[in-house]
Amino acid sequence: MLPDLSDRQWLWCAAGLYAVGLLLGTISLVRGQRTSGVLIYCAIFVGYVLQFIGLGVRGRATGGCPLGNQFEIFQFTAWSAITLYLVVGVTFRSSVLGFFTSCLGAALTAVSLSIPAWDAVRRTHIFGGNPWIELHAALAIFSYGVFGLLALTSGLFLLRHFSLKSKRLGGWFSFLPSILDLDHIEMRLLTAGFGLLTLALAFGSVYWTRDLASVDHAKLAATAAVWAGAAAALLLRSFGRLLARRFAWACLALFAAALLSLAAVDESRHPVVSPPQERALR
Repeated sequence: MLPDLSDRQWLWCAAGLYAVGLLLGTISLVRGQRTSGVLIYCAIFVGYVLQFIGLGVRGRATGGCPLGNQFEIFQFTAWSAITLYLVVGVTFRSSVLGFFTSCLGAALTAVSLSIPAWDAVRRTHIFGGNPWIELHAALAIFSYGVFGLLALTSGLFLLRHFSLKSKRLGGWFSFLPSILDLDHIEMRLLTAGFGLLTLALAFGSVYWTRDLASVDHAKLAATAAVWAGAAAALLLRSFGRLLARRFAWACLALFAAALLSLAAVDESRHPVVSPPQERALR
């Protein structure tokens, strides 16, 4: 039997586990030791399970995928990034990536939990029972999680580039993956994120073409702008016009743009949770 905790309590526990992974990595790096990939991975995995339970509790209460306000969107973005890391993190064979992933998870979950205004209004049945719109929203936010992991990898690329240029190869710089491996991972993550966002827009268009009046132009413009940025980065990279550091900085800018676009994505005309439901959620 699971403890009878509220959704926010589960999510606080998840943030705490992500923070444990961050702390373990920080201690190892400060001591100049290789971080324990297994311990960090376990901390992230347990936190991920707790976050999944918390989002599940919230989803049952709101009647759909919990994407009804800024708080839920940030939580889902963090969960998406962690999902991808747990699936492919072992392939990367980089404990440092686990360290930065725990940092991202702890930051997004804790910050969103610490700002009550982001969760002041909770909405039920925000997709109106329409599976196309729900799939569109879930895939779009999941792609933002992929862009989050891409930003972390790009940050590692810039650190590795700095270490090579300044000839600082010892200490914790020695734990970084090779610059070629990071470059390949960046390209794969950008391709995956772009593909998911393309699918999200395609599924959304199935509904939008039937009811153009229902289209929220601010949401569509924000999502389309992120998609166009990802497409431009892929094209420029394919033609050899965006390489190495410039490509890494472009990937970081893409994730920043995705986070900024969440303000427009959060706008909604759907009904809010009634007082009895609100009490049940807390």
